[in-house]
Amino acid sequence: MENRSVMHPDWPAARILRTMLLIRRLEERVDALFAAGELRGTSHLSAGQEATAVGACAALRADDYVTSNHRGHGHFLAKGGEARRIMAELFGKATGYSQGKGGTQHMADFSIGFLGMNGITGGMLPIAAGAAFSARYRGSGQVALAFFGDGASNQGTFHEALNLAAIWRLPAVFLCENNCYAMSSPACHMVSGARIADRAAGYGLPGVTVDGNDVAAVYAAVAEAAARARAGDGPTLIEALTYRILGHSRGDLRVYRTREEEAEWAARDPIARFTAAAQAADILSPDDIAASEAAVATEVAAAEAFARASPFLAS
Repeated sequence: MENRSVMHPDWPAARILRTMLLIRRLEERVDALFAAGELRGTSHLSAGQEATAVGACAALRADDYVTSNHRGHGHFLAKGGEARRIMAELFGKATGYSQGKGGTQHMADFSIGFLGMNGITGGMLPIAAGAAFSARYRGSGQVALAFFGDGASNQGTFHEALNLAAIWRLPAVFLCENNCYAMSSPACHMVSGARIADRAAGYGLPGVTVDGNDVAAVYAAVAEAAARARAGDGPTLIEALTYRILGHSRGDLRVYRTREEEAEWAARDPIARFTAAAQAADILSPDDIAASEAAVATEVAAAEAFARASPFLAS
């Protein structure tokens, strides 16, 4: 695993912290609302994986494309999605991103380059390749980044998308969030080879593995891959090692992993690590951190109030 963590004094640290906190606090509230029976259906939350979403999107241009998976709230928020419209969608309201008809796995906002989530494992990988082809054809200089999990690396769509992108040298970045588990099965039991990033060699692409709980490391890896893509040198496969704090979906009691393992990963919490590093680099103060927490608490409460007050789509 490459050590790419660099904390620059001119980093937008307050914005990065606030976005990671927004993802965590919104999903904590969503989890509580599902547990209370106020939200229906299912949920796949990304708490613990905030550094991959925020670090990656911070390294992209505003007009770049992102495709997501079933665990996509964090990706959406990191790309500029509105917490209130995400919450409204979960409540099934007309003000949601899909007018309350799509739910947690089916939201998009083309105006910010977020091409959507997808409930099909690996389903958004070919779409990212298509968006990258569009960017190259138009000469727009845009990059398409696909978020996907370790389980999706075993799907045919993964290999098809990487092969096509490699052949045509498309401006794409394939970012695997390896959170150690495909549902309840350890990734090490489901994926051959030492690293998912090693699969890039089969397509003649660079493959790198980074600490997915280090937002600066993710940022550095994606920034390098995006620059390579814009220069016409083709795609990169990045494997970000991370961990989901909660279960695979609602109702998952996580009986397949130990509390000791969870405690070990809790010590690597991406938000705590970032705040500690930012304070050590003298780019965030305790007052800055407290202000971000307060602002996020207000935003999450306002998002829920907006969702509750919004109407259902007229039949």
